[in-house]
Amino acid sequence: MILNSLSGLPDFLIYFVTAIALCALFLIAYTKVTPNREFDLIFREHNQSAAIAVGMSLLGFSLPLASAIFHSAGILDCVIWGLVALVCQLAAYFLAYMAHPNLGEAIRNNVTAAGLWVGFVSLAAGLLSAASMSY
Repeated sequence: MILNSLSGLPDFLIYFVTAIALCALFLIAYTKVTPNREFDLIFREHNQSAAIAVGMSLLGFSLPLASAIFHSAGILDCVIWGLVALVCQLAAYFLAYMAHPNLGEAIRNNVTAAGLWVGFVSLAAGLLSAASMSY
């Protein structure tokens, strides 16, 4: 009975490790395109705005990634759609930045509204990406 229940464990591990790797890749890409050193702001300066922006952006990326896992035909398909989600999230950041040209400075200055703005734009993009992947 237990062995039957665990028969899907190898696939689970493959998808889970792939998802963690894609999340790490997203965080690396996200922090490269933003004007700030977000992790320094979060962990050294305890900047809430940066934490909100990064955390909600990661959640915004995770939503379509979960959809890609659910709907993919295989791991390669999942990775491709995960990368599409990553590009969509970076595009969402640039759209948020275009609407708020002083976004980087506002986040550095711990303006919570700026972090929330980026976060909610990222969540909206993630929800729309996830729904679009549900073909």
